[in-house]
Amino acid sequence: MNSETAVQVVNLTKKFGEHAAVNEVSFTIKRGEIFALLGPNGAGKTTIIKMLTTLLKPTSGTVRLCGYDVQKEPDRVRALFGLTGQTAAVDEALSARENLLFFARLLGLSTQAARTRTVELLQEFSLEAVADQPLETYSGGMRRRLDLAISLITRPAIIFLDEPTTGLDPRTRQQMWETIRKLVAAGATIILTTQYLEEADALAQQVAIIDHGKLVSLGTPAALKRKVNKRKLLLTVANPTQANAARRLVKAVLKEPVQRTGKQIMASLSDVNDVATVLNQLKNEGIIIANLEIKQASLDDVFFAMTAGKTSKEGK
Repeated sequence: MNSETAVQVVNLTKKFGEHAAVNEVSFTIKRGEIFALLGPNGAGKTTIIKMLTTLLKPTSGTVRLCGYDVQKEPDRVRALFGLTGQTAAVDEALSARENLLFFARLLGLSTQAARTRTVELLQEFSLEAVADQPLETYSGGMRRRLDLAISLITRPAIIFLDEPTTGLDPRTRQQMWETIRKLVAAGATIILTTQYLEEADALAQQVAIIDHGKLVSLGTPAALKRKVNKRKLLLTVANPTQANAARRLVKAVLKEPVQRTGKQIMASLSDVNDVATVLNQLKNEGIIIANLEIKQASLDDVFFAMTAGKTSKEGK
């Protein structure tokens, strides 16, 4: 394991009885990288996070954080990371300042060091104005910022974020994204689980897709999209009375399922050369196009391509 590697996972497996919740998963995360774990509910993401953070013992396989073996050197490993879960690990009876002071002392900081670090984190996460207010007055976004601040008290090298923006409004989610980017710019390594595919696309340098406990795909968002190689053709007709005719024509040319919403026609596009044929035939039929767009594959397309078929097959 070289000095550029933050996390190394080799053939990680966890069985509960005969059921393999995680089955021989392997990946490597570089220092200063945002790594996203994606997968359907119950795919094994949280089980993997628990094993990486010493909360659950693997059945087999190895995990190393900054060179330290999770099973053989758990105390050293725990000193390396911060963990923010889906629910805030704060004391509702305390204010933000009191929570930060409490956890700082719990983590071994002296009284003065705890006070200094508390002030720094309140400023960094824009919580100064509400630092002494009861937590019941906090919004969801403020609670998430406080929870993240607590996980950063010891300035960990690796930060685990388990669905950090679930339930947040779009503006607050964007603010959290900026916070995550700042952490990476300061040298942290982020392991992120999320149910928002656009979040992984916007933030992650690497994405791992987990399904039924197995690693089904791994790569950069751009590389994963190229694997699927699926584009979408979006057409908007000028005259809504011609939309049905346009839908039938597009379906006949592309031989793909076609969706119509009002004046817009959408279809999968395997070959961009087919667009010229579609346009020529629409012109011949006197159908006027107001707008045309070719959309590249998204992580949504990758996710469904890698997981949906297997899920439906096993569900029968």
